[in-house]
Amino acid sequence: MPTRTALYVALVSVCAVLANGALFLLANEPQGVEVRAAVWMATVGLFAHVAMHRLHRGSAGSIAFIPWLAAASITPTWVAVAGAAISVLVAELAKRREPVKILFNVMQISLAMGIATIAFRIVGGTSLLAQNSLPLLQGARENVIPMMTLIATFFVVNAFLLSAVIAVSEGSGFFHVWRQTVKASVSYDLLSAPVVYLFAWVYVSAGITGTIALCIPVIGVRQLYKTNSELERINQELLELMVKAIEARDPYTSGHSRRVAHYSQLIARAIGLSGQQVERVRIAALLHDVGKIHEIYAPLLQKPEKLTPAEWEIMQGHPIKSAELVMTVSHLADVVLPVRHHHENWDGSGYPDGLTGEQIPIASRIVLFADTIDAMTTDRPYRKALGEAQVRAELIKYRGKQFDPFICDKLLASAMFGLLFAPGQRVPTPPSHAVSRPRALRAI
Repeated sequence: MPTRTALYVALVSVCAVLANGALFLLANEPQGVEVRAAVWMATVGLFAHVAMHRLHRGSAGSIAFIPWLAAASITPTWVAVAGAAISVLVAELAKRREPVKILFNVMQISLAMGIATIAFRIVGGTSLLAQNSLPLLQGARENVIPMMTLIATFFVVNAFLLSAVIAVSEGSGFFHVWRQTVKASVSYDLLSAPVVYLFAWVYVSAGITGTIALCIPVIGVRQLYKTNSELERINQELLELMVKAIEARDPYTSGHSRRVAHYSQLIARAIGLSGQQVERVRIAALLHDVGKIHEIYAPLLQKPEKLTPAEWEIMQGHPIKSAELVMTVSHLADVVLPVRHHHENWDGSGYPDGLTGEQIPIASRIVLFADTIDAMTTDRPYRKALGEAQVRAELIKYRGKQFDPFICDKLLASAMFGLLFAPGQRVPTPPSHAVSRPRALRAI
């Protein structure tokens, strides 16, 4: 394990101990009924945690937070945190994970639960056991701020800790990992959040029997959570598999589409596109060269000499072939045109349709930047990869000719531009091969 990862786990562990020490001093001694509630919720959380499912980049998701946070609203003391931590510990031991992973997962939940419970108490939250006579809606209105604080704090701290450990372990940018982590779960977490209060209210009103009955719809929430996450992951993996299979025909371009997709994300964020728009740009970039799977391009991609004018004309048809393939997938209909026009130039000198200016889809203009930047920052037989200053000079040189001036200015003024060259942000480039390719700012 890298030293930086071990140090991060140690830091999280220390913070967890301090946070829960503060909670111990802040809270009153828990009563027997509160302890029983915490034990029951920890038991439910244990089963939910064992049934967790895979999310983005090796992380996992579950709905164990529902009974854990319900316990914190009933027993806002160290007992609820201890119950959640023990649930995680038992589940992790049962799965025979590595000791350091067990330690991190236990301390991650302990810290998130501890901070969330402290925040709950600070904004005036008290045990729901004192409100067991209140109707559901009235109780929800009176507890809306404490409950929202509890749930939001837990989600934010938990996502922060998870994103940070992935970023530290992989050497990736924190904010990039944060976006991916939050995107993978935020919609389902928001949908599940009201169930936290409902779960606590049912326990206070009807005891263990009531929560057992409520577990049935909660399991349904979990299944929805799991199914949607798995479908999104499978779709992404199938796209990645298809792109890798295509690139395997030409070792020179190995990793090219993944790098272009990554650069396109950075550029899209630099110019202020929304999260959903950034994702569609990324998909368009990932698929921009799928048309090269057609047999007509195989000898051209593998040709060691420079392409003839006739061969270059054939190669210029690959955006059309790519768009035709993407068109066969119904949920990718909105990326067909961005794929088709990713070689169109701002001044109309591009291909296949000679579009100009804002006639070109903005996603296509972004992919053109990313495609060209990858060409410039990859070693070629006739030159070494260009550095940041050289790439900046080339983009300025072709601003308003090949590139959208607005995107060019926004990108060069943004901190995102530097991330295009940060080692931890880049998909590795393959070793150079002795193959000639068109020079200047062309990317096939």
